[in-house]
Amino acid sequence: MSKRLFTRRAFAAAAVAASTIMISSFSYAGGHQKVDSIHFLIPGGAGGGWDGTARGTGEALTKSGLVGSATYENMSGGGGGKAIGYLIENAKSNHGTLMVNSTPIVIRSLTKVFPQNFRDLTLVAGTIGDYAALVVPSNSKIKNMSDLVAAYKADPNGVAVGGGSVPGGMDHLVAAMVMQAAGANPTDVKYVAYDAGGKAMAGLLSGEIKALSTGFSEAVAMAKAGEVNIIGVTSNDRVSAYPNAKTMKEQGINTSFVNWRGFFAAPGLPKDKLAAYQGAIAAMYKTAEWEAVRSRNGWENIHNSGDQFRAFLEQQEKEIEGLMKKLGFL
Repeated sequence: MSKRLFTRRAFAAAAVAASTIMISSFSYAGGHQKVDSIHFLIPGGAGGGWDGTARGTGEALTKSGLVGSATYENMSGGGGGKAIGYLIENAKSNHGTLMVNSTPIVIRSLTKVFPQNFRDLTLVAGTIGDYAALVVPSNSKIKNMSDLVAAYKADPNGVAVGGGSVPGGMDHLVAAMVMQAAGANPTDVKYVAYDAGGKAMAGLLSGEIKALSTGFSEAVAMAKAGEVNIIGVTSNDRVSAYPNAKTMKEQGINTSFVNWRGFFAAPGLPKDKLAAYQGAIAAMYKTAEWEAVRSRNGWENIHNSGDQFRAFLEQQEKEIEGLMKKLGFL
């Protein structure tokens, strides 16, 4: 074999190897794997809506082959502010990280729970909507919203409502919205805050609180296990993931609410990596693996990327600020 032929073959082999590495990191031909790996940063504890969304999304992305592997890290603290601060302060070393968040990033920046807001991060994509629900222990005397509202009107202090967010946060806001729509004083809600939905559910089952304001997907799992009854959902129509749960509206309480969840990256994320993450998430919606996760949790597909995501958040910020002022939270 001549030296010239060997050199050509070596060069060709090197070129193939280089292209294989590039493809494995970002996108395989034919639209298969888009990203090599993703580290999901979860601002709350295990068992909450953020935790379920991150792990469910990672499950769909990896099982469908769109992402090679996924890892998860729970970082509680500061109403979600600890994880946000960490991602901003360590931006350059976290280009492989996506942080899950939702409506609370808007609420908590308005109430100054933490100094940052969504504008300080790289906006990747909104992915799902999760309705809110009020639940009670399965052995509770409270069987429906009429029972809960009657007990609340009779003695607000005796009907503690818990949630996996800070006072004035989303779970508190939903409980106040519901009581206002039911003709009760929304500012009288005795709200007990827990760090994430899992701890809040434990507080409900131990009797620390009478009712729990939580995400519908979190409530479904406990209801199917026979531990709680879902007495009201903030959807316009019953949700197929648990059709026995009545909506607020069909019980005479004219209110609805859906909590978006989505993903953010560190500030300064390179454009090619942002495009790869957004491409993987967009492709995920067409997979059977995602549909299995989505239907299991009762989520609604609400997908918006980049500038659309920013416009959506800015509009929600205006709406929530007005509502919180009306309810006396701002």
